[in-house]
Amino acid sequence: QARLVESGGGLVQAGGSLRLSCVFSGRTVRNLDMGWYRQAPGKGREFVAGINFSDIITYGDSVKGRFTISKDNAENTLYLHMNSLKAEDTAIYYCAAKLFSNDFDTWGQGTQVTVSS
Repeated sequence: QARLVESGGGLVQAGGSLRLSCVFSGRTVRNLDMGWYRQAPGKGREFVAGINFSDIITYGDSVKGRFTISKDNAENTLYLHMNSLKAEDTAIYYCAAKLFSNDFDTWGQGTQVTVSS
């Protein structure tokens, strides 16, 4: 059974960096649309970054220039490198994949990122 598992969240000071990982067990990430979303307390889910089957990358406006998404096909892993973190980046970060449809339909359990100001 294919499963997404995120890791790498934690507590960091403003201006710091973190790297999130998402391992897709049971399936290759090659040629797969994948992305990162986040949800802050009391807010809706927000698109952070995506990489499609052709490795075309998009970012949400709030993270452009600070976050970098990448994928390691050999390791079946999606990454999110986060630099210059701000308090407003505090959220639960979710990894997602388009496995069965044109929407993100497969989700990980999430990893908490907390940025202290």
